[in-house]
This record gives sequence, structure tokens and C-alpha cells, in this order.
Amino acid sequence: MRKLLLTILSITFTLSSAQAQIPVKVPQGDTILKRLTASLPADTIAVPVIDQPLLFGQSLLYKLRLDSIKQTVPLDYNEYVQSYIDIYTKRKSMYGDMLGLSSYYFPIFEKALKSYNIPTEIKYLAIVESSLNPHAVSRVGATGLWQFMFGTAKAYGLNMDNFVDERKDPIQASYAAAAYFRDAYEELGDWLLAIAAYNCGKGNVNRAIDKAGSRDFWEIRKFLPKETSNYVPAFIAAVYVMKYAKTHQITVKPNNFTFKTDTVLVRNFVALNDVAAAINHKEETLVALNPSYKKKIVNGTDVLPKRIVIPKPELQFYESLFEVLNNDLDTDKEIILASTDDVRELRKKVLPKTEAVASKILVHKVLPGQSLNAIASKYGVEVQDLKVWNALKVSTIVPGQKLKIYRDTTPAKLTPKAKTSFASYKVKQGDTLSSIAEKFDGITVASLKAANGLKSAKITEGMVLKVM
Repeated sequence: MRKLLLTILSITFTLSSAQAQIPVKVPQGDTILKRLTASLPADTIAVPVIDQPLLFGQSLLYKLRLDSIKQTVPLDYNEYVQSYIDIYTKRKSMYGDMLGLSSYYFPIFEKALKSYNIPTEIKYLAIVESSLNPHAVSRVGATGLWQFMFGTAKAYGLNMDNFVDERKDPIQASYAAAAYFRDAYEELGDWLLAIAAYNCGKGNVNRAIDKAGSRDFWEIRKFLPKETSNYVPAFIAAVYVMKYAKTHQITVKPNNFTFKTDTVLVRNFVALNDVAAAINHKEETLVALNPSYKKKIVNGTDVLPKRIVIPKPELQFYESLFEVLNNDLDTDKEIILASTDDVRELRKKVLPKTEAVASKILVHKVLPGQSLNAIASKYGVEVQDLKVWNALKVSTIVPGQKLKIYRDTTPAKLTPKAKTSFASYKVKQGDTLSSIAEKFDGITVASLKAANGLKSAKITEGMVLKVM
């Protein structure tokens, strides 16, 4: 009897000691909402608070699994992370699709991240951002696999015009995302803070750090925007589910990229359909491999060749492919810079209901056979602009339908600008290199660093920067 009592006491003490080592955060009065489920991924939105506390054994199991995955980025375990794990493990079909797609996209992400010395775990952020859909567009206009907003995309060297949106290019956007994380980590010194900054901007994170008097994400969390406060736990949960999919009966679904690919530089305007026919593939395959080309036309030139990814052609198709790539397509080659598709900026432009503003509105009556793409090209605006101005939830339009077009948002044609020496900018509180770059046309984070001899993205209030 005495031996039995000692054994029970020993087990109780061991469990109590182990439980004390598990860092479980207690929610501080915030309500966690469920993430929206839509065909196109929107912004990350919070999930419900757990109504019942987890059993000790369950908590320990999840924590040990996350610890086994952890490499460079901290993968903390708490009830916020568990909330997302609970949600994500129920989406078996969705995660099965992403597991299949990851075999194609993750090597692209990994190469870009490695080039900037960014931890490979960051690749899982695209799961939260876009569900690996290069055509994903959020409710505020963030676009592509990495969900770049228009201004940030421009600041990191991505191009958006009437032919291409490089935010949808898996390769270009991945290198831009890696550059952003390099700058964010240099400035913030913590990977969880850098991830938070990717969602709400480095300025918001720095302000939250000042308010909390801490650089611990879980301490500053309550001072961040609601969406961002749940963005980091969502990321950690996504890493867990992708790694432990089999444990939760999530089956990998096959993807359409089972073939080997080649990359070709194109110096002419070439239709993707013609390329597909030349190598005996479907147009849909070429479009899926090259999602950034809006018109399904590669707009390459001798000065600025464009990349095209194609299924590795068989030897007998080389001649027909060579002929297509060297035959310049007869089409309108005028390049028109895209206007912003940041819904927040667009709202500022359309909110005033004065007669002066009304006089700048055109009304277009849809003709038979017209699409939003055709109308956007006619007026030099973006499809996203048309959808916002006319409260369109889908891209389907019908003949006779009337669409509003705001002439004051029509972008300028791409014409060379006269070079000026340089402008100067005095850094204000909360400024970052990316936010400053967004204020000036044609300026990127890289050009700011080069013009000012900066080795990192760190800047201080009062510093005067050359803008060239």
C-alpha cells in the first residue's frame, strides 16, 4: 500500500512539473473571430477562443510537435495557435490541395528566400496569405501568392502595367517578399515581429513595441491591429498542419505541374496560346505557369526581355517553338502604367460626392462580347478599379450594363522622365524605407539604400535621405 501511494505521488509531481513548463498565454479581453472561408483567400481574420481548456496531454503533444519542427523562426504554442490548428485541420480538402501545390511552389520560394538568407520556414506564410493561389486578391487589393499591396510592390521593384502584374509572378514576387523580410528583420531583430510587419507594416509594429515597452510579439500583440494579432498564430498553425497533415488524415492531392519545366527569355510580343500550340500543350497550362501576364501575351523587348516558363519541350517541337518566339505578334504594344488597386486609396478618390467629381465620371454601356479586361484596357484602368467603382463581386458583366469609370484615376502613359539630380526627404517618426519609397514614383527600397550608402534598412528619425 505504501509503495502504491508513493508511485501515485511521484506521477502527480512529474505531471505538475511538466505542465508548469508549457508557456500558455492567457487572452487579454480580445475576441478571436473565425477566419472567412471563400473561394479566393482574403485577409487573415481571427478565429474563436477555445471554450474549454485543453487536456494536459493534448497540450503537451502539440507543443512537442511544434518544437520538433522549429528551426530558426520561433514556433510558440498557446491557445491562439491551437485555435487555428483546430480550424485548419478540419479543412482537409483545402490543405490537401495546398500540399499538392507546394511541391511546385515551395522550391521557388526556397530559392528566393535562400538568396536573402531568410529562414526557409517563411515559405509557409504564403499558405496563410493566398492558399497558394497566384490570382488571389484580398478585400483591400493585396494580390498574388504573397499578397503584395500596390505601393509595397512598387517599393520592392515589382511592375504593374496593362500587360503584366508581377505580384502574380511566383518568381518575381518571391524575391520581393524575401527582400522585404530581410529589411524587416534588420530593423526589428525578431522573426515573429518581421512576420507581423509583413501583415500590417513595420511602422505599426514599431508603435506597438513602444506602447508595450517590449519586443516580444506575445506582449505587443494587444497593441497590434486585430488582424495582425492573429496573423502570427495562424502562420504557426499553418506550419504545423502542413508538417503533420498525415496525422490529421489530410491526403495530398495531385497538382497539374507534374512535368519538368524550362525558362525562356522572350524578346518579342508572343501569345501564350501560340507557344502552347508550338510545344503540343494546352493554353491553360501556359497560363497557369505564367499567371502574371494579364492579356496572355508575353510583352518582351530587346531592351527588357521577359521570362516565360514552359513545360520542357520534346526535341521535335524545338523548331516550331523557335519560330513562335521569334515572330513578333501584331498587337498594340503601348505600355500603360497601372494605377493603384489599393481599395483604401481608391475610396479616398471616390468618396466626395460633389458636382466637380461627378463631372469626371464616365458611364460605359457594356457592348455584346465585351469583358472587364477589354473595358479596362480601353480606358487605361485596372479591372480591380472597375470592380471597386461598380461594387462588382465577380468579373461577369452583361450587355447593356452601365459601368462607372473615374477619369481622374486614369494612369499616365509610360514615358521617359527628365532626370533630376535628387530630392531630399527628412525621416519622420514611424517611417521605414518601404513607406518612403511608396511616396515617390520609380523609387524602390534598393535605390534608396544605394543612393544613401545604407547597408541595412535601419533609419532614424531626423535623418535626411537622398531620393534619386
